[in-house]
Amino acid sequence: MLQETNLIFDDIKKDFPIFKNSELVYLDSAASAQKPLCVIDKIHDLYSNNYSNVNRGVYKLSQILTDKYENSREIVKNFLNANLSSEIIFVRGATEAINLVANTVGKLNIRKNDEIILSRLEHHSNIVPWQILADMNSAVIKVAEPDIYGNITLESITKLISSNTKLISLTHVSNAIGTILPIKEICKEAKSRGIITLIDGCQAAPHMKIDVKELNCDFYVFSGHKTYGPTGIGVLYGRKELLEDAPPYQGGGDMIDKVTFEKTTYAPLPHKFEAGTPNIIGAIVLGEAITWMHKIGIENINNHLKKVTDRGLKILKNIKGIQIIGEIENRAGVISFLYKDSHPHDIATMLDTYDIALRTGHHCAQPTMQFFNVSSTLRASVGIYNSEQDFIKLEECIDKIKNMI
Repeated sequence: MLQETNLIFDDIKKDFPIFKNSELVYLDSAASAQKPLCVIDKIHDLYSNNYSNVNRGVYKLSQILTDKYENSREIVKNFLNANLSSEIIFVRGATEAINLVANTVGKLNIRKNDEIILSRLEHHSNIVPWQILADMNSAVIKVAEPDIYGNITLESITKLISSNTKLISLTHVSNAIGTILPIKEICKEAKSRGIITLIDGCQAAPHMKIDVKELNCDFYVFSGHKTYGPTGIGVLYGRKELLEDAPPYQGGGDMIDKVTFEKTTYAPLPHKFEAGTPNIIGAIVLGEAITWMHKIGIENINNHLKKVTDRGLKILKNIKGIQIIGEIENRAGVISFLYKDSHPHDIATMLDTYDIALRTGHHCAQPTMQFFNVSSTLRASVGIYNSEQDFIKLEECIDKIKNMI
């Protein structure tokens, strides 16, 4: 593990083949992170030399891959500091994880006139599943509003809580503007009132240490492709008691104990929620990506990304015509902005000619955009391969295109 807080940036960036012999400035890690060579090589090795199905074969190859699959579950358990590996459910991504909870634990616990608390800063994936559940069960959704700068406080949540509040589902870090929510304090308050909590950690997991024991949340979700792993794999951490009480999310192979036409009994956790052939390679390679992150050091990653984000914010603020969307107190890896009166898509298209990749649009967070009275923004989001130089180049290229607007 590197001990210096200033990471050996060039050495780490060399781990990513996409940057070899390339001038690419990739500032879209909030959407999906680039992949280090060890992740790419692991995928190739598993399909070339070690592939089989898991859990069902008595032959050596299947047993080896089953061990790798379950070892990855153990890696994720340690990454989140969960109590049990059986509390780690592999899913397709955070979206599926939230839908799983809504359709199992949610259906079991949310009744007519019960309340679900969300925040204005949620990704659509942490809004729509709860709306569907609320419509189905005649429940009520309450929305915590940020202050004018984009901060969500403990008070903004607690003032919405009533005797009917059954669930609070919040993002750990806003994907649209980068706000870090006071999740630990919110979960503590919810726990004292017997309210179930779910935390969307998609933007937090690549940036900071996650400790579900310390947060004391009931559920925590994140996606593999944002944590330098492959697409199509994600994680649901869930408290054992809640998962055991909940019905299965899907039916099929591997999630059963015994099946007859009269009655079916279900497998214990985690298999009860992993019906069918899982994304075997995705789960194993996610473990590889997390192991790679641990070798760098989660605190080192956090310090590096904070430094790059802070410097990037200062550079952008010094550009005449830039408007930062969300002047928040605690920010993690995301900066949303506008340039003059130009449409973000036009700016991003011109910057792309200089090999600068920025996300534009509403970032699957239309309620957030509505709060700031904008339809879309440019969004610069950082990964471990970014540096201050990327924002310097962004500044230089904005200067080059300013007369074209």
